[in-house]
Amino acid sequence: MMERAGKKNGNNSYWQLWQQHNKPIELNTNSILDQKLEYLHMNPVVSGFVIEPEYWKYSSAIAYAGSKGLLDICFID
Repeated sequence: MMERAGKKNGNNSYWQLWQQHNKPIELNTNSILDQKLEYLHMNPVVSGFVIEPEYWKYSSAIAYAGSKGLLDICFID
């Protein structure tokens, strides 16, 4: 699959791991921000790495759960 994608892309000769396209999403409402944050926090859960988002030590979900994580979080009101 990666070899096929690399052959289709003029920037690569052999392999392509990441997608080339860029489809920006405007984060202009609180509901969209909440949706994207929920998606980011749930990725390790959906992938089966942890059973709760706040158990992933690299996630800001720890701060949202009320504990101190590796990241300093600036909450947006």
